[in-house]
Amino acid sequence: MTNLYFFRHAHSIYSPDELNRPLSERGMLDAKAITNLSKVLQIDHVISSPYKRAIQTVEGIAELIGKEIELIDGFRERLLSEHPVPDFNEAISQVWADFDFSLEGGESSHIAQKRGVEATLQVLDKYEGQNIAIGTHGNIMVLIMNYFDPQFDVRFWEELAMPDIYKLTFNKNSLVDVIRINPQEVSLSNIGHTKYTTID
Repeated sequence: MTNLYFFRHAHSIYSPDELNRPLSERGMLDAKAITNLSKVLQIDHVISSPYKRAIQTVEGIAELIGKEIELIDGFRERLLSEHPVPDFNEAISQVWADFDFSLEGGESSHIAQKRGVEATLQVLDKYEGQNIAIGTHGNIMVLIMNYFDPQFDVRFWEELAMPDIYKLTFNKNSLVDVIRINPQEVSLSNIGHTKYTTID
């Protein structure tokens, strides 16, 4: 079995500069909690989106295990539009309702999902049988999860926390288990979590 721990990044300071937007003070505190959590999860390798807020969320894990962060573009957030949208929630509803629809200069759900899934499959092949931490973003994370199990949809995305952690267990390329991990309820003997029943 291969365990992919998807870390939806912690709270960040809004900026139109997607690549360099940093975590907020609150986000940095949450990232420290995530680092403490990793002591229990026995992470073997750390991967991240190239976006700063995702890197900052998992960099403490990489430092703890003495590994460099591997940056993979496929885990960056989906590009919704090349211009600011007047109503973000409406725009998200549109792209989730029709996976082939895209706003001007943006990625459709199918296109974003394809790159995210390709990155995920490459990780599963390269690190089979290991525990991998992946710093990523809410929309692309759920699009990846949706590919393997359609119960993970826009309503699921709307309920995500910041940060949020999901453990996806795979047998080869088949998803067999999904667990949401609560970093506030972690000890060496117990991990607070919510388990999802996956669809075969």
